[in-house]
Amino acid sequence: MLTILGFAMIATFLVLIMTKKMSPIAALVLIPALFCVAVGQGAKLGDYVIEGVGNLAPTAAMLMFAIVYFGVMIDVGLFDPIVRGILRFCKADPMRIVVGTAVLAAIVSLDGDGSTTFMITVSAMYPLYKRLKMSLVVMTGVAATANGVMNTLPWGGPTARAATALKLDASEIFIPMIPALAVGLLAVFLLSYVLGLRERKRLGMLTLDDALVREPEQETVLTGTGGAGEDRLRKGSGGSGSADLTQDGDDDEEGEDDEEFKGLDPNRSTLRPKLYWFNAGLTVALLTAMIMELMPIPVLFLLGAALALTVNFPHMPDQRARIAAHADNVLNVSGMVFAAAVFTGVLTGTGMVENMADSVVSAVPDAMGPHMAIVTGLLSLPLTYFMSNDGFYFGVVPVLAEAGAAHGVSPLEIARASLAGQALHMSSPLVPAVYVLVGMAKVEFGDHTRFTVKWAVLTSLVVLGAGILFGTI
Repeated sequence: MLTILGFAMIATFLVLIMTKKMSPIAALVLIPALFCVAVGQGAKLGDYVIEGVGNLAPTAAMLMFAIVYFGVMIDVGLFDPIVRGILRFCKADPMRIVVGTAVLAAIVSLDGDGSTTFMITVSAMYPLYKRLKMSLVVMTGVAATANGVMNTLPWGGPTARAATALKLDASEIFIPMIPALAVGLLAVFLLSYVLGLRERKRLGMLTLDDALVREPEQETVLTGTGGAGEDRLRKGSGGSGSADLTQDGDDDEEGEDDEEFKGLDPNRSTLRPKLYWFNAGLTVALLTAMIMELMPIPVLFLLGAALALTVNFPHMPDQRARIAAHADNVLNVSGMVFAAAVFTGVLTGTGMVENMADSVVSAVPDAMGPHMAIVTGLLSLPLTYFMSNDGFYFGVVPVLAEAGAAHGVSPLEIARASLAGQALHMSSPLVPAVYVLVGMAKVEFGDHTRFTVKWAVLTSLVVLGAGILFGTI
């Protein structure tokens, strides 16, 4: 009964947010509360929620201060060179912009933290997508899928969990999987190329080649085909290559656009060019400390945010203004995380997750025993989407490994196969980082889910197929 109710709760949640009948926050809170009562454990709802909040509180704290930190770094101009570099590469070509999104997300994912990846990627790419009227779900879908493949790095989480659960060495799991994961990443780049061609066909193509090499004071009028409209590129006096894209014929939204695209304004008052190398060094030191696990990540971002605010904005009114400027993002993301705590708390506390996992494993026919690694890879897609990595790797993978061992399947093969579903996992409603992605990109979670899931499933299957082909699974 718990198994059926567990799947029903997840299905109800997904249907309601994808059809936009409820907001994600409301659905994350009300749906599990209703099902908790339905299973006869309504009296324990408070305990489940408090436990879920306690488990996710460090994540919420990390996201809160990470948003403030990277928000300040955006304000002071740390990522402006990245934006200018991508602009030169993309040349206002939608195909190049989508490919650039995938490449940037993959590179930044090397730090092993999805939230950081999405903050930097959206900060750099969002202005381009908005100005060229490109689909924002293309950006979120490509970024999430690229990060999902890169999330399999030993310090990213899943590989370490698989190694811990099965008492294996993480390098023995990861290194043989590198060719398969590389194929998966190539699949993401190919996907971004195809999606980019679709956007180019829909919007037409603008050419910024000439404008980018002219003097800052020159202004070039650019006309795109296929309904892209007439865009202007004005290069300000804030330095060579600094660009502020503005669009004619849209006076009603000009004020809103100025706020949204201030990250490209070379003359904004928050710039701190004299502190650029301090901010760059602080960011590198922060990411290095995070990778080396010198301190808990929430503590690192708390210290980093405090230091960044103090050095860049020594006056209290300026500090308050910067915090207020990013308060919306902080509230939206942290609120979503605490709402997700209700969902995960009920799912775990009522025993739904455990029963769901047991039912799925028991449904595997005995004849599939010799192919348990492939079964594990296939099961990793839905299971890592519908439950946390902790629940999957510590609750399900050991059972699958034990079943495989009875048929001579190595635990290493099970562990490697379990990584296949990570491209899909990063768009799971149980992953806090995805709310950073959709929140900063101003995309509805339901829209992101509808667009991304099919491509993420395809990418995961490519990784699994490549692993089988290379003989590592």
